[in-house]
Amino acid sequence: MVPLLLLASIFVVALVSTGSAQMNNSFLIEAPGPAGPLSGTALGTPDNDAPVVLIVPGSGPTDRNGNNPLGVRAAPYRLIAEGLETHGIRSVRIDKRGMFGSSRAVPDANSVVMDDYAADIHTWVATIRERMGAACVWVLGHSEGGLSALIAARQHPGICGLLLVSTPGRRLGDILREQIAANPANGPVRDQAESIIAQLEAGKRVEATAVHPALLPLFRPEVQGFLISALAIDPARLIADYRGPVLILQGLRDIQVGQADAERLHRARPDAKLALLPDVNHVLKSVSIDDLAANLAAYKDAERPLANCVVETLAVFIKAQNNDR
Repeated sequence: MVPLLLLASIFVVALVSTGSAQMNNSFLIEAPGPAGPLSGTALGTPDNDAPVVLIVPGSGPTDRNGNNPLGVRAAPYRLIAEGLETHGIRSVRIDKRGMFGSSRAVPDANSVVMDDYAADIHTWVATIRERMGAACVWVLGHSEGGLSALIAARQHPGICGLLLVSTPGRRLGDILREQIAANPANGPVRDQAESIIAQLEAGKRVEATAVHPALLPLFRPEVQGFLISALAIDPARLIADYRGPVLILQGLRDIQVGQADAERLHRARPDAKLALLPDVNHVLKSVSIDDLAANLAAYKDAERPLANCVVETLAVFIKAQNNDR
């Protein structure tokens, strides 16, 4: 069988919104999408001088709170937003085009490529600057969202800087091969998986009939266009080309993106701030032991707070950069 947790398991499907927690300083916000509105939740004081962070979700059907119907209920994005508010930092967390509250933005959530998500970041930055009075917007990309942020940052002067959280530093094909090889149960399909990855890297689609049923959730034809676009990305090259301030935040209990990814990004931008957080997993919860079951349990626990260092690290970096402006 394929591994339970693959960074690039892009189950891109349109789903019904799970909603979001409403707080006193919370309001719904929309930005124009290709065919209908993109939807998000803003949180924070009406102070126009306060920084604003745009929180960009990771892979698959991940909603604005950081949850998805595949078993993730940790709500890391909602908790980040609430934590930043205590530091006087505003935020907007969003649903991706074609999903949840943004389901009307495109007819088919599967018909996307990475440049589409980057274009939506541009739209959100412009909308936030207009609606919330921000001079510029910080973009926090989690996991795959960090790749979208890196693409978007090449072309947009309205971005204050990047907050890359659990963001891959290697090409997606390399990560996929490593993840597949790491699970002995994948032995019977490993050669075919690597062949499919190579074909997609070359920009070639693969017929469904040529894909083992165990691999179809990852390589089904509907998402191959997206995978081709994602496999072409070299995150280290993108971060090297971006000149704005960057925080690279990586948990050391992350079983999806690792320290090697963060360090590769840092080597490409040595002036970026690198924060390696012990006992923090991919959904930014504390995991104190090297145990897969304990790590996965944190993915399902919305009541467990974020690791103490996560919001503090983000807030200190943002405020330090704002003070230097």
